[in-house]
Amino acid sequence: MNIVAALLIFTVIVVIHEFGHFLLAKKNGIEVTEFSVGMGPRLITLCKTNNGMVCKLFCSQKLFEEREDWQHITKYSWKLFPIGGSCAMVGEDMEDDSENSFNSKGVWARFSVIFAGPFFNFVLAFVFSIIILGNAGIDMPEVVQVSAGQPGAAAGIKEGDMVKSIDGHKISIGREITTYLQLHPLSGDTVAVKVERDGKEQTINIDPDYKTYLFGFGYSSDEKVKPTVSDVTDKGAFQKAGIKANDVILSVNGTRVSNCEELTKAMETAKTGKEVTFEVDRKGKEMTFKVTPTPYEGKTLGFVAGKDEMKGPGAVLKYSVIEVKYWIETTVASLGQLVRGKVSRNDVSGVVGIVDAVGGVIDQSVEYGVKAVIINMLYMSVLLSANLGVMNLLPLPALDGGRLVFILIEAVRGKPIDREKEGFVHVIGFFLLMILMVLIMFNDIWKIIH
Repeated sequence: MNIVAALLIFTVIVVIHEFGHFLLAKKNGIEVTEFSVGMGPRLITLCKTNNGMVCKLFCSQKLFEEREDWQHITKYSWKLFPIGGSCAMVGEDMEDDSENSFNSKGVWARFSVIFAGPFFNFVLAFVFSIIILGNAGIDMPEVVQVSAGQPGAAAGIKEGDMVKSIDGHKISIGREITTYLQLHPLSGDTVAVKVERDGKEQTINIDPDYKTYLFGFGYSSDEKVKPTVSDVTDKGAFQKAGIKANDVILSVNGTRVSNCEELTKAMETAKTGKEVTFEVDRKGKEMTFKVTPTPYEGKTLGFVAGKDEMKGPGAVLKYSVIEVKYWIETTVASLGQLVRGKVSRNDVSGVVGIVDAVGGVIDQSVEYGVKAVIINMLYMSVLLSANLGVMNLLPLPALDGGRLVFILIEAVRGKPIDREKEGFVHVIGFFLLMILMVLIMFNDIWKIIH
């Protein structure tokens, strides 16, 4: 099921990309020999001839090329393997200057045909964003949690503040904060956070240096449940003291706790670096442990922002544009990190990695119902569609961006580069791209296995 869903997403994204090429080719009078969904052998081929509609099952390549009444018309095919699609235009990859060929058209006509593919990916991301935000709400950058004793709280950040910018970088949606901090790690310098509070904007300077003490355990985020230890960090303070997962904490330094909210308050007063006494219930037996926390120094802003809010149609359209812009900028920034060597191979994924990621999203969404699964699949589609649009615009041979470079060079010099030489460059680029895809595929498999 997960593989089917991933292939469906991938196919829709690629077909929409090819549909962009198709529409602009038709508009500019370029002959499209075939528009297909999928790859491999043809299962069904449809076309409109002078004698009416024709449907052919399992059409061979020979018949496809030689059938007399199929010449100079567009054939529509559904192919065996549900992976992507294609739009084949006359003269796109060969020397052909006939009236209806790609090469016979003007510079800007050809530019529009090539650019339309990536552009339609951005349009698809926009349409899916409208559906997502209209049903799940907009990710507003509202502060929903301020950690006591951490830099944000010390500087004056409060729950309900709307984050407007960080160090001058405009923030429109909650996820932009996390992404910005990933791309611009905290260095220890003061961070200027502009917030809107009670209709007024103010800038709060936060010193991100943070010192605390770690006990090395986890418990539920539900404040009303019993304070049960959910996990214990390997070689952490709790493990060294002998406290185990599933122990129920009864008291902290003599202060009784009956739920997770009370435990949180008690833990804040216990982070002094001194030995702390914990009473726990282990399978009906009360036990006492002395725990010395581990010193920890780090950097954090100490607050979490991001709250889904339902808005009107106007806001949904506005933030759908922002959503697509966010993914385009994030993809470009990530590529920059990759070029500068700040991204490891574990952060790069291909088709296998995408299938695995989609499967993980489905597995996590199933328990929340069909709507949650659909919304998350659309969310993955937005991410991947915007990503594909950006990747295809890279000025590399065999990609749309590479073709656009040759067209722009032609526009500047007033005549095209030798078609044979251009074709050779694209062929070399294609083979290098295939090698890269194989390497990424093996990397994906390696990550899954390990």
